[in-house]
Amino acid sequence: MTEGSGRTGRLGGIGRTETTGRTETTGGDGATGGGGTVGGGDDSPYSLAWLGLREPADARARATELLGPVRDRLPGTGPLLIRDLGCGSGSMGRWLAGQLPGPQHWVLYDREAGLLDHAREHLPATAADGSPITVETWEGDLTRLTAGDLAGASLVTASALLDLLSPAEVERLATACVEAGCPALLTLSVRGEVELSPADPLDAEIAAAFDAHQRRETGGQRLLGPDAVDAAAEAFRRLGATVLVRPSPWHLGPEQAELTAQWLRGWVGAAVEQRPELAAPAAAYLDRRLAATAAGGVRAIVGHADLLATDGHADLLATDGPADLPAADGPAGPVAADG
Repeated sequence: MTEGSGRTGRLGGIGRTETTGRTETTGGDGATGGGGTVGGGDDSPYSLAWLGLREPADARARATELLGPVRDRLPGTGPLLIRDLGCGSGSMGRWLAGQLPGPQHWVLYDREAGLLDHAREHLPATAADGSPITVETWEGDLTRLTAGDLAGASLVTASALLDLLSPAEVERLATACVEAGCPALLTLSVRGEVELSPADPLDAEIAAAFDAHQRRETGGQRLLGPDAVDAAAEAFRRLGATVLVRPSPWHLGPEQAELTAQWLRGWVGAAVEQRPELAAPAAAYLDRRLAATAAGGVRAIVGHADLLATDGHADLLATDGPADLPAADGPAGPVAADG
């Protein structure tokens, strides 16, 4: 892969432990972790092992119908400048770069240097038309980005990030994108929707506890969790942007048994962390679910949504289907926290 400067820059706020700069023990998708370093142990919600395991499911889930509106908003001349926030292992770049035309320069942002190194080395070398792709990385706290930090971007992207943020952090991100004049493609945000087949009597209680965990208060701030897509859409619209939301659920079956099992462990673990009184019944529940998963008998749909915000040219967003998803309601569960 051809690289640009390849340098690693630094933003403010270094020293906390994940993509957003906040210490967490569970990713938005429920993957378990020890609250340690992003990209550290294999049990971290941001480890290369977990991110690699989920990447094929993420790629299948992404809302490809947003690609047309994205291409319509890109400048017609000069190299594209794409800023990927919370890039993790670089899965957004691997999915998107080869589907866009022309030369591209990607700036990858994350808190963890190891993930940045991996992402930089594993982005595609060429665009859809064979044009070169160059890369640089920036390490730091994404919640402090301003319009100045995003200046010149042709597109801002993120995967599985919004549900890890607080209302104020989402507001700041929307403001930075709108003031910088760049469209934003923010994907794979949890919706609080989980369907498991076959059903189990404890499904709803585990899901509700998980959702409460996603909305918990940490560091003096309440996380948005399943409310993140609606909050982000509202924030962008208040600032005059046009917003398009499309579903991007995981569909997990026997072929994804390893991913399903790891997701279940994290999903149940977060529920118990939120409601310790569930520990005994949840342990039995998890044993049942894991045994059935290993036997190829569990299917899951885990809801996410992708959001595209642009500068208000609604005609560029004309696509089939409804412009927006309804707000998620009812108890349910997980997903998100990538790269």
